[in-house]
Amino acid sequence: MAIQRPKGTQDLLPGTIEQWQYLEETIRSVCREYGYEEIRTPMFEATELFQRGVGQTTDIVKKEMYTFQDKGDRSMTLRPEMTASVCRAYVEDKLYGQPQPMKLYYIGPMFRYERPQSGRFRQFHQFGIEVLGADQPIVDAEVISLVWNLYKRLGLIGLEVHVNSVGCPICRARHREQLQEFLAARKSKLCNDCQERFERNPLRILDCKNPSCQEETVGAPTTKDTLCEDCSTHFEKVLAILGRAGVVYRVNPRLVRGLDYYTKTAFEVMVEEIGAQSAICGGGRYDKLVEEIGGPPTPGIGFAMGIERVLAALQVQHKLPEEKPKLFAMLIALGEQAQIEGFALLSDLRSQGMPVGMDLLGRSLKNQLKSANRQGVRYALILGEEELARKVLVIRDLTLGEQMEVSLVDAVEEINKKYQRGV
Repeated sequence: MAIQRPKGTQDLLPGTIEQWQYLEETIRSVCREYGYEEIRTPMFEATELFQRGVGQTTDIVKKEMYTFQDKGDRSMTLRPEMTASVCRAYVEDKLYGQPQPMKLYYIGPMFRYERPQSGRFRQFHQFGIEVLGADQPIVDAEVISLVWNLYKRLGLIGLEVHVNSVGCPICRARHREQLQEFLAARKSKLCNDCQERFERNPLRILDCKNPSCQEETVGAPTTKDTLCEDCSTHFEKVLAILGRAGVVYRVNPRLVRGLDYYTKTAFEVMVEEIGAQSAICGGGRYDKLVEEIGGPPTPGIGFAMGIERVLAALQVQHKLPEEKPKLFAMLIALGEQAQIEGFALLSDLRSQGMPVGMDLLGRSLKNQLKSANRQGVRYALILGEEELARKVLVIRDLTLGEQMEVSLVDAVEEINKKYQRGV
């Protein structure tokens, strides 16, 4: 059997990669408008970073990480998410010494060993942003607004932001006590994972997808019930700013997110019609994470969105742009000398920024024209022995069926005019 790609991965081929490029270009455009700068970190990190940053009790750390011992007997992990990596870079590269806040974004592959399903892969790709060094409610609103406006730019409909506050360590302690008291008599009916979470991180029980656990937590105390005055005021200000900005949101008291580092604001963006799950973005505030991994006390907030899942939503809603021809013109050179002269002509056209190509298989005039038509090329540039002798180039419009002759000296200028006019 031929070697195949690993389970849960994919090859991104021509015809598909253009959709990714469209989404990534739109992302970069929106990030520029909001003043965010790109960051790129290693695809593997010391395992301890994710154990301390993401949390020992999370499914990611316990079940899903690709961890290995390197040749120096150090434990390394392919990054399962990138917030911890960005915070590590913030500390290690002393970004806290630059003007604050740091507004960063990333696009790249992540790795989690989980059961592949609709829109989910073991190597998947995320776009995310992180704002480090600012704790004002308006920062939370900007982060949510950015992804909301990105989805609007892409044309997605049926969107709704689910938002909650998971509080700070002070009010979280009160909620933990109330939640454990509520669940004590129900503990035996919880799944094995949630029974372990009962002592270590009971808040995560509210995030469990097991139907039995969801049933047992109906009526459980929510974080919203126990917010301290500071967290409550912060949350109300965030909601007021979002409402004024036209972001459609719903307060969801059961929303806690699946990572241990969240504080105060937590949110997800939901969309209709996308397979088994409907969340296409999730994020929140993490004011203790930088300190947890050895940095100075630094507030932070961000989100991550799955590229594959957003592309699936765009496809379901028929919002992906139609594929455009990749080449504007195709050189059809007949004869060895015509190939040499034509190759030089193509070099001049490409230096002007025009996407042009030529036949590389030595096919006949008829077959070269067929190939150009199949590729949706607008113009065929025909150069044979007769044209070389007269020092002219035939420009044939494959859409209108018309053609004209121009001197080889004027060919670049004439083709460039057509390209600039888009005709």
